Amino acid sequence: MSTLSDLVFAQGLASEADVEWLHRVAGDAQLLADLSFADIVMWVPTADDSFVAVAHSRPGGAATLFYRDIVGERIRPQWQAQVKDAFVQAKIVDSSSPEWFEETPTRVRAVPIAEKMEGGGLGVLGVVTRHTNLGDVRAPSRQQITFNDCADDLFRMISTGDFPDASSPTGPRRGAPRAADGLIRLDVDGIVTFASPNALSAFNRVGFADELEGESLAEVTSAILPAARDTNESLPVVVTGRAPWRTDIEARGVTVSLRAIPLRDHGTRIGAIVLCRDVTELRHQEQELLTKDATIREIHHRVKNNLQTVASLLRIQARRTKSDEARESLTQAMQRVAAIAVVHDTLASGLAQIVNFDEVFDRVLRLVAEVAAAPNTLAHTRSIGKFGALPSEYATPLALALTELVTNAVEHGLAGLEGKVEIIAERTDETLAVRVRDSGSGLPEGQVGRGLGTQIVRTLIQGELSGSIEWRTLSGDDTDLHGGEISKGTEVYIEIPLKWI
Repeated sequence: MSTLSDLVFAQGLASEADVEWLHRVAGDAQLLADLSFADIVMWVPTADDSFVAVAHSRPGGAATLFYRDIVGERIRPQWQAQVKDAFVQAKIVDSSSPEWFEETPTRVRAVPIAEKMEGGGLGVLGVVTRHTNLGDVRAPSRQQITFNDCADDLFRMISTGDFPDASSPTGPRRGAPRAADGLIRLDVDGIVTFASPNALSAFNRVGFADELEGESLAEVTSAILPAARDTNESLPVVVTGRAPWRTDIEARGVTVSLRAIPLRDHGTRIGAIVLCRDVTELRHQEQELLTKDATIREIHHRVKNNLQTVASLLRIQARRTKSDEARESLTQAMQRVAAIAVVHDTLASGLAQIVNFDEVFDRVLRLVAEVAAAPNTLAHTRSIGKFGALPSEYATPLALALTELVTNAVEHGLAGLEGKVEIIAERTDETLAVRVRDSGSGLPEGQVGRGLGTQIVRTLIQGELSGSIEWRTLSGDDTDLHGGEISKGTEVYIEIPLKWI
């Protein structure tokens, strides 16, 4: 399914700022659907004087009219004139009589989506339609009447560019309250005029046992909170409904999340909606995740320290040994351990078990180039392209494999010479391809070596990463299409599937 941005930009009539505002409106479409007990559809104009649906939200407490998603569809003829009137005249247009939709009587309201422009005027970006199912007629409860009144206030604010509020946070936190979780209606002085049963239950859990209606929500909240607890700076403006922010209140081991939506009539504040939700369990889970993340980072840090200690011991042993063969083996082992330590060092600095492999490989490349070069060998290393972010289960074996390949390129491909080593990375959504090239004389007798380093690379690439690896000698006639300069020497080509990322 196409995203809202794709559908809007496909019409060629909106800017980045316009799309951002439409995203803000769409972010509260579910709230509008729940408050109005109706389907909410967002429409944007097309180049041929029609409209296309770019978002759709179904009500949580009523039957939906649209059992199939209509996002991406063009507007139906029975709504065309009404939606166009709302768009052109920049005013709310209600259907004059019930309309039938698939044998169901409905009432449609079309609301222009207005955005305040820099010059002070209003620009209409699209239309929101509310489709109310009239098939299940029953006497509305006080809660339903209040919810509908709140929805009407928000629709009016959408038509005047006052909702969503430009100062409200854009990325909703996990566990953000919804209308069904608990709704409190405040007047302009912050006095509660309505509190849904779920809202009363949430405040009962934090220690308020009386009725909320007629009380100042700010005073109620102040009485609930422990005196010794530091008060969140945003709490006073949220519980008085003066700012479109969110905050949490904690008491008696219970956490209630609050979201305030100031209500305005042509810019004048007339009250507020405060949504509330008991998020105690969610906050506990978040805290557990943070604790686990901190523990995992500490483990990576300690593993890195231990690996660096092992690498240092191997370096000391290599310096003291008198056997050239033993010294070379210890040096190579030190490089392998150090390469793995670099990955753990990177993992220790972030919450996610994903690393920026370009940063990791830059450090590994410097390490290998310094250690691998013999006194009479001068290697110029160059990295081309981007590896991107990789999970740790990819990063560790790939770092170790590339360490082996670059070491071999320097020690064997450029033995006793001055030359170049290039590492070319090409990444797509499906694969990561890496070419390691040196400007040496090519594979001896055209044969791939059978040493420990080659065995390690094959095991890592083919066994752990389910990839493929190929060695070949480059001829001077080879044409490079990947940004590299080396056209003669040895190339190792690795291809790794990224199906698990």
